[in-house]
Amino acid sequence: MANPKDPKEWSFSFSDFPEDVQLCILSFLSLPDIANFACTSKRSVSLCCNDTKLWFALCQRRWGPKTQINKWGGGQITYKLLYKTLTQWENLIGFWRHCGRAGLSGQCPRLIIFEWGPSFVFGSRVCPSKNGTYHVTKSPFLWMGISPDGQIVYFLDLEGQTEIPSGDFGSWLEFVCMDQNLVPANVNFMGKDHFVVEENSNFWHSSKSKDVLRRISSSKNLIGDSDEVIESRIAGSLPDRFVSEMYTHFANRTSPGGGGDRAWRRQRKKEKERQGRRKWEPEHFLKVIDCSPTPDKPLQGLWKGISGDMNLNFYLVKYDEIGGIICQRIGDFSSSYTLVFWTSEPMSMQSPFSLEEERIYDDRIHFQPIAAEDQIHSQPAMTGIEKVSHILHINSSCNLMLPSLIGSAGLQHGEGRIWQYMNGTFGFGFLRDHFIVDLKHIIQEGRLLDSVNLLQ
Repeated sequence: MANPKDPKEWSFSFSDFPEDVQLCILSFLSLPDIANFACTSKRSVSLCCNDTKLWFALCQRRWGPKTQINKWGGGQITYKLLYKTLTQWENLIGFWRHCGRAGLSGQCPRLIIFEWGPSFVFGSRVCPSKNGTYHVTKSPFLWMGISPDGQIVYFLDLEGQTEIPSGDFGSWLEFVCMDQNLVPANVNFMGKDHFVVEENSNFWHSSKSKDVLRRISSSKNLIGDSDEVIESRIAGSLPDRFVSEMYTHFANRTSPGGGGDRAWRRQRKKEKERQGRRKWEPEHFLKVIDCSPTPDKPLQGLWKGISGDMNLNFYLVKYDEIGGIICQRIGDFSSSYTLVFWTSEPMSMQSPFSLEEERIYDDRIHFQPIAAEDQIHSQPAMTGIEKVSHILHINSSCNLMLPSLIGSAGLQHGEGRIWQYMNGTFGFGFLRDHFIVDLKHIIQEGRLLDSVNLLQ
């Protein structure tokens, strides 16, 4: 009879547990821990190589609530490959801003947001609306997925007109390859907070996708380079024959009643238009680490506000290492950002305020949306000093500390104020002006506010 007081009589080894329990336990481990466990025995190697159980459990536990794990790659790829890919891609989720001057493409967004799709990851342009409201527009920019044969694919959506896939990404990929507005791309990660996107002009030569994708290669490789443009004037050439087969294939699937000729002519017209397009230049993006304010840093994050030209602008506010506050305007295509203000030692005042501070605030106007349809934000702004919780001084001492920035548009304003409102937002203004730019949240609890999908 076993002695209940003897621990040796009640000890269990890991191998004593049922296999499903073992796999469940392993799914909580990191990859280095799993690799170490696999070195312990042949049985451990077998468990760690179980793709449909262990690697599926790893993927499902980490990303199951965010995407449909079993639909990636049309359900034909290994979960080990999926785990490796999503481990790299999950850091993309969130906001990124363009770094440096816009390239010759002229179509590079200044702010993008990455989100999960059912079987893909996609990045969308986020731009200020042009209709006199606080609305922000959202349109596709970069598609990222895995083909059924396990190939990592990236596509740039130059015009932001492609509908979000509702079904299998592989089937969607086969369909959009007919769309001349999508450009194969490469995404190179430079650490966790920096990536470069560039056109992949060799994609259609090296693609290992389905046969239909191989046929599409002759018509898709139209990137404006003379050695890669299809010369459609040479009748009967090999590329023309592949193009004809591809057009006939899709026309028969979509227009069995005889609409193939019209589809063929339409695609040939798009093909000629694409020949004159410039190649997409490599563009750099940096992750916006702190998108929202915190109790310790109530001004940090992404904001939007209507400025003196009555246009909606995006602003990025950060706290530097010495306690200063930096505000940059995002969206100026002449540069990566425009410095609005920087104060090295913000002096904070709490209510009640002096009569002079009340006068400075009350004498200024608050810019409001001019469009009648913006009902949410057309209410009276923070017009009373009783709505202000704190006032911070914007000083001009930064001209002495940052000589390289002397003469920039933002620093010429000199002294000003930041008014923190009791509702968690704030406004800023300069003493030489007679207005206040009230800033509102772009994102709240991970959700993009006041967004308008241009495809709807």
